[in-house]
Amino acid sequence: MTGHLMTSPQTPSNRKSEFQTPQGRRLSLSEFGFGAAPLGNYRRTLTEEECDATLARAWELGVRYYDTAPLYGFGLSEMRVGRLLQTKKSDEYVLSSKVGRLLEPCPPDEADGLIFENIPPFKFVYDYSYDGVMRSYEESLKRIGVDRIDILYVHDIDAFNHGGRGAALGRARELMDEGGWRALSELRDSGAVDAIGIGVNEWEPCALMLEQADPDIFLLAGRYTLLEQAPASALFPECEKRGVKIVIGGPYNSGILVGRSTYNYFEDIPDDIRNKARLIEKICKKYDVPMGAAALQFVLAHPVVVSVIPGSQTLPELETNIRYVEAGIPAELWLDLRSEGVIGANAPIPGE
Repeated sequence: MTGHLMTSPQTPSNRKSEFQTPQGRRLSLSEFGFGAAPLGNYRRTLTEEECDATLARAWELGVRYYDTAPLYGFGLSEMRVGRLLQTKKSDEYVLSSKVGRLLEPCPPDEADGLIFENIPPFKFVYDYSYDGVMRSYEESLKRIGVDRIDILYVHDIDAFNHGGRGAALGRARELMDEGGWRALSELRDSGAVDAIGIGVNEWEPCALMLEQADPDIFLLAGRYTLLEQAPASALFPECEKRGVKIVIGGPYNSGILVGRSTYNYFEDIPDDIRNKARLIEKICKKYDVPMGAAALQFVLAHPVVVSVIPGSQTLPELETNIRYVEAGIPAELWLDLRSEGVIGANAPIPGE
């Protein structure tokens, strides 16, 4: 069966998810959002002209949700996104950034960009305290060059970044005991931001925050995909009860779901994951559908998911992602994925 990569009448690049947060604020996110981590020179150096062209095209195509963070290029991503948004009215888009890391000046030879190349001379320090959150927020406003950030996520209170579950729990305690969450609540209560939550690579910290705090939204990267669906039973039902929404990052599991040899940012791919990806690819080829298209449209089918933000580092990547999210996919493909055990019983499929 061929010919399924076609533009549908409704385009998720400009279709909006309209919802009300548990605190009563109304937000409208484009279902296809712009994840700006790659614009921080993720694994390669970009020119300012490249970044400006990609962001301008995203706006032209109707993308109205932009996510960035201080970590991404140690300020580069925020500044690059800011150059676009400074030219727009604040009620025309939704912007999210993150708190939890402060950027400190350092000698150029001490700047370690981790997975980001050619960064400014900064290093980061974790700080989830009241003062740290407020300072991070204020510094992000300056770097982006705007008067308002709509959504603030606490960044990376997970075992992946802190070296284990115990250390991650310690960071969560710091957030609650040292006033970081109180700072976020004050910003929300004052109307400075509309929504608060956490942005993480694991679902467990989200479940913890549902127990300990009053979040509005989570950014969950890589844990709800065609390869992994534990949150469908372990997290999303409680989110639905509470009215908490989900933005999905990492819908390709760092590349393996678009045919690359990376999973969770690295090339060490477990055998079960590799075999499952091959099965997905086989089924997609049967219907002449790009695997990336199935990956994007699958996550958007869940009712708690309001946006998906695959990273787009270049114009071709952006336009490919847009084609994927707008591609026509036959119902039979989803049924095959379910019958083969790729999609679990608790995970809805498009059109269901």
